[in-house]
Amino acid sequence: MVEKKLAFKLAAMGFLIALLMIALSSIGRLVVERQARRDAVIQDIAQSSSSQQQLTGPILIVPYEKTVREWRENDRGDRHLEERRLTGQLHFLPESLQLEGNVRTERRARGIYEARLYHANLRIKAAFAVPFHYGVDLDFAAYRFGTPFVAVGVTDIRGIESPLRATLDNVPLPLLPGTATARLAAGLHADVPLIGPDPAHLQLIIELPLLGTSEFHIVPVGRETQVNLTSNWPHPSFTGDFLPVERKIDANGFNAHWATSFFSTNLEELQHRCDDNDQASCAEFTAHRLGVSFIDPVDQYLKTDRGIKYALLFITLTFAGFFLFDVLKKLPVYPIQYGLVGAGLALFYLLLLSLSEHVGFGMAYFLSSAGCVGLITFYVSYVLKSLARGLGFGSGLAVLYGCLFGLLTADDYALLMGSLLLFALLAAVMVLTRNVNWSNLGARETPDA
Repeated sequence: MVEKKLAFKLAAMGFLIALLMIALSSIGRLVVERQARRDAVIQDIAQSSSSQQQLTGPILIVPYEKTVREWRENDRGDRHLEERRLTGQLHFLPESLQLEGNVRTERRARGIYEARLYHANLRIKAAFAVPFHYGVDLDFAAYRFGTPFVAVGVTDIRGIESPLRATLDNVPLPLLPGTATARLAAGLHADVPLIGPDPAHLQLIIELPLLGTSEFHIVPVGRETQVNLTSNWPHPSFTGDFLPVERKIDANGFNAHWATSFFSTNLEELQHRCDDNDQASCAEFTAHRLGVSFIDPVDQYLKTDRGIKYALLFITLTFAGFFLFDVLKKLPVYPIQYGLVGAGLALFYLLLLSLSEHVGFGMAYFLSSAGCVGLITFYVSYVLKSLARGLGFGSGLAVLYGCLFGLLTADDYALLMGSLLLFALLAAVMVLTRNVNWSNLGARETPDA
């Protein structure tokens, strides 16, 4: 009879845990839905303002028309000279590229969701070395060159703000929309009519104010590239193929410095592989980049989802606590009481999700955990027929919620903290049950008042 009662209680606990995990999986799907809704709103804000930006260039481009003469034979074996004209562009990357930028972030809200936009005031300084005869000495007579120009690729041209200025060797240079080259999809360009096939050194300066959303990237096209960015955002995530060689981050923002060369980027070789008639061949050229993401350090949906992954541990430990009172204090706890307490634990995650969208994750966690701990403490005080026991049970639950918060906020030490917590809990259970006669669990004594 004793074994049947114990088996029934354990089976009921397992069944309740399975039901609660089904409910928690529904909450998990709701987290995914709300996160997708948030991302869609951010994308919608970007569509109505400006999306992520990537800056490529400046690149010096020289259009040309080349006359090609070839001897051909007809069907009768007669030879004749055939002349064709080919058009194309010569591309020259800068010898040195220096970019200075001050990036100011702002929040734009739509309903309860927010997107982070930035205003980047950029100063681009590029030095070009134009080779003799544009580097085509052998066939120079066959070429006819057009007006050279410099082009800068900008991912989303809606983000180009004003005033927009450029100078070439200290002479004002009018900037025109579009890149005038298939190699750069969108951006701006400026004609450079002052140079010819003779060797030349050019100093180009562009002041470019740029609006974007979430992320900013730069393709370091210079033989030597130096990038300095400062911002008021204190939580940057540096992305791309090249990390800053120097960086300083504090509560007032960050300052980062990048330095690259052709030896590390290989962009000169990748540029020669580009075919203007095949955009896919240039994808690797524009994929080598450096940049920064203006991330939110507290993603409530990610942390809520991570918290749900610990729900099975929470429910099992709570039910184990009830079971220990049943074993150690001979206080009967019925399946319906297990179920109600488990429902309170599951409701915590729904409260956390809904509150975090309005008051932030930290405050939402405090309010949700305080409400659930208070409710369960009140209920357990009557189940265990003692206010002291109820307060003790609630205190233990509060400690568990505190440990969970530490696990969710300490990414680097989450595994270590979780392992130590499980070890401590196992040790506590073993100590508390060291004198239990497991073969006589059905024997009941009159509960303490």
